[in-house]
Amino acid sequence: MRHNVGHRKLGRVTEHRLALLRNQAIALLRHERIETTMPKAKELRPFVERLITKAKKDDLHNKRQIFAALPANAARKTIEVLGPRFKDRKGGYTRIVRLGKAKDGMPKVQLELLD
Repeated sequence: MRHNVGHRKLGRVTEHRLALLRNQAIALLRHERIETTMPKAKELRPFVERLITKAKKDDLHNKRQIFAALPANAARKTIEVLGPRFKDRKGGYTRIVRLGKAKDGMPKVQLELLD
């Protein structure tokens, strides 16, 4: 069986990769725009979009899942600000804009939340 075929490892062990995604998700939710590399942005997009989808539904179970994934300040912003903002949107809350290449040759992108 080929489990987890769709995920990139990003050259990190599992704990480091999850911490990286969590930290980038916090930055994206706080600032609503971050610069990163293309592979990281492609991994971060579904992680953040699942959290925003949970924030749209106003029930205790989803709130607890968001608070388990994020620190309190980012979780509150997700529930109070981003959930109502994307209430009528059915998905696709983020946009990836290409910026060129970084010094090491990796494609640089800007990941941003839509209005």
